[in-house]
Amino acid sequence: MGGSLNANHLMFLGYGALWTIGLSVIGLLGGGIAGFVVALCRISPSRIVRFLSTGYVQLIQGTPLLVIMFLTYFGLPALGVTVSPLTAAGASLTIFVSAYLGEIWRGCFESVPKPQWEAAEGLALSRSQRMLKVILPQAIRIATPPTVGFMVQIIKNTSLASVVGFVELARSGQIINNSLFEPFLIYTIIAVIYFALCYPLSRFSHRLEKRGDPARIELEAA
Repeated sequence: MGGSLNANHLMFLGYGALWTIGLSVIGLLGGGIAGFVVALCRISPSRIVRFLSTGYVQLIQGTPLLVIMFLTYFGLPALGVTVSPLTAAGASLTIFVSAYLGEIWRGCFESVPKPQWEAAEGLALSRSQRMLKVILPQAIRIATPPTVGFMVQIIKNTSLASVVGFVELARSGQIINNSLFEPFLIYTIIAVIYFALCYPLSRFSHRLEKRGDPARIELEAA
């Protein structure tokens, strides 16, 4: 690299953008699976399970993602476990996302009208059957807009992976800037790429929220 901004630099930024998307997918899938477990634990009939899951959520939500990444990348080697930048970034995002999605989905489960829970219980269904056949289908509809909206936060938070040496969009821009010393141009391009990734998700989330608005549904039905 060197000289002025050229096609090679743009390709390098594109490569970083692809890793940003990939890391976001890792965080969403891993955090989604773990978050679903957290959400179920948060509404568990067991007080101990609820207490432990609540403590987990509060601990992770009260800890900056940057600190979680430092602990994962620099702390685990002190315990004899060496991790790559990708593993550290992916694991940190998974932990971070699981706490937030778990809390979002817990609220969605509890937003299902109480008569639905009572009706499912009145049918003599087991707890797992009530969740799978009655509660979960309704909770998914409620959870979709905030989940899509939170994906924007996941994409933006991937920029913190640069602190552990992972080359995603922000880190690739930093590397190019260290060569060209044109921060305004380079970071403007990075901002545009982030905007192109996040804006469609924000609009989609907004449309889903409007479509699922109870007042809007009643008005259209009338």
